[in-house]
Amino acid sequence: MSSADLVALVCCDLGAIVRGRSVLSAELGAHLDAGVGWVPANMSLTPRGPLADATPFHSVGDLRLLPDVDTHVRVEANSHGGALELVLCDIVETDGCPWDCCPRRFLREALEDLREELGACVVASFEHEFQLLEETPPAAPFSLAAQWRAEPFPSQVMDALIEAGAQPERYLAEFSAHQFEIPVDAAEGLAAADRAVVLREVVREIARRHGSRASFAPLVNPAEAGNGVHIHLNLRDEEGQPLLYDATRPASLSELGGRFAAGILRHAAALGALTAASPPSAVRLTPHRWSTGAVALGPANREALLRIPSPVTLGGGDPAGQLHLEYRAADATANPYLALGAILRAGLEGVRSELDPPPLLEVDPGRLDAAEAQRFGVGALPRSLEESLEALAGDEVVRGWMAPRLYEAYVGIKRAEIDAVAGLDIGETCRRYAAIY
Repeated sequence: MSSADLVALVCCDLGAIVRGRSVLSAELGAHLDAGVGWVPANMSLTPRGPLADATPFHSVGDLRLLPDVDTHVRVEANSHGGALELVLCDIVETDGCPWDCCPRRFLREALEDLREELGACVVASFEHEFQLLEETPPAAPFSLAAQWRAEPFPSQVMDALIEAGAQPERYLAEFSAHQFEIPVDAAEGLAAADRAVVLREVVREIARRHGSRASFAPLVNPAEAGNGVHIHLNLRDEEGQPLLYDATRPASLSELGGRFAAGILRHAAALGALTAASPPSAVRLTPHRWSTGAVALGPANREALLRIPSPVTLGGGDPAGQLHLEYRAADATANPYLALGAILRAGLEGVRSELDPPPLLEVDPGRLDAAEAQRFGVGALPRSLEESLEALAGDEVVRGWMAPRLYEAYVGIKRAEIDAVAGLDIGETCRRYAAIY
């Protein structure tokens, strides 16, 4: 380690941009108890740079970025620059009390409610798609040629993710131009969202070292399928036993799991403001893009907002441990702590309200007649970020999960994003977001 190496103490803000301040790596220990200074108004920074005009924060106030040492990541340097070293932080008051607008706090409180009311913990993973912004003609979708042409990036990024503790499972070429996907092992609770933040930053850094740029934007090219973040989640009891599995019920989803799914579907429109959080996002969430063609629960159905992936019994696999829900209406413009926290709270509302398990969508929604299409919510998600914000404003339950200042700051940022691309065609909007994310 060089004496001049830096470690970044960072947070993921409301626009899913990682921001923070760096200290000398050798002096990290001296900052673990009190962190470094931070400014409330930073939470109203928009992804494109300026502060949102509508903000609850102004020039007054001080906060601290308090490092969580368990999130310490270091990816060693190479010839292209220094090491990538960071520690994720909670945003706290100067006396150490939680700050009401900290995204990690938002998720932590949702996890606490889940534990208190259901005796459950969540095990989750964020499955990311991204694209390398290359000018060369792409290889065929899903082909080995697509991976080989990108070398040494694939090997280097997998090495770096292992070094960072992100536990990557696979690397695969995807459908769109220069598009790849990296699933990672599931982690419990807060660590799952932490891992999502780390993966994005590691992928971007290794792309930079490789002389390229990686973008997680929901749409780089509006004619292509786009980049999603599939949020996989399972619930377990205090002994680690799965709560979503019941072999006697349809799709082997337990009654609790069905009610949990029903809560997510009931609040899907408002959730979209937090999980598909940019102007291009809604364009991706339309039928026939293999994202979210229907606000429905579907076994092995990649057009359903909630998918039940098929358990693999080949090789002796245990379906009870594998069965889980996959939320497909998210992308990397969403803050992962807000996204996962809101999904969990929606599911918990479904259990509290004893909602009936939703019907199962077992066909491509494009094959449904008009009545069935309405029943399964085909094309029912908001068609724009503006409509998503209206749904959030009109859903008192979802809006109530957010502290008043957090809600005000979040909406202010999103409305600033809408204003910034007003009058632009979707192609130009996508290009701008590809450069940001």
